[in-house]
Amino acid sequence: QVQLVESGGGLVQAGGSLRLSCAASGRTFSLYTVGWFRQAPGKEREFVAAISRNGGSTYYADSVKGRFTISRDNAENTVYLQMNSLKPEDTADYCCGARVDFTSALPMSVKAYDYWGQGTQVTVSS
Repeated sequence: QVQLVESGGGLVQAGGSLRLSCAASGRTFSLYTVGWFRQAPGKEREFVAAISRNGGSTYYADSVKGRFTISRDNAENTVYLQMNSLKPEDTADYCCGARVDFTSALPMSVKAYDYWGQGTQVTVSS
C-alpha cells in the first residue's frame, strides 16, 4: 500500500508556471505507475498525464500536451508535474493516483488507479 501527498498548488496568472509534487510513502514506489488528474468545480475528474514505473514512458491529455511535463524521482519517492503556459481553464484541484503495474500501460481511466492523494488546488487568473 502507498500513501500519496500532493503539494505545489497555488494562484498564478495566465502564462505562468507551477510545479506540483506527489510524494509517496513506502519503499516500493518504483513498482507504481502514477497519473495526475484534475477536477474543476461541477466537472468530472479528468486525466492529465501518466508516467511509467521507471519514468521511461509518459502520456498526456491533448489539452496539456506541450505545456505540462510529468517526471519522477524514485530515489525521492516523488512524481512531479511541471506546468507551463498556464491557462484559466487549467484551474482545478489536481491529484495523483498510483497503481501497481508490471506492464507498460499508462491508463487514463480514474478507475484504473487504486491509491489517491487529497489533491492540491491550482487557480489560474486571467
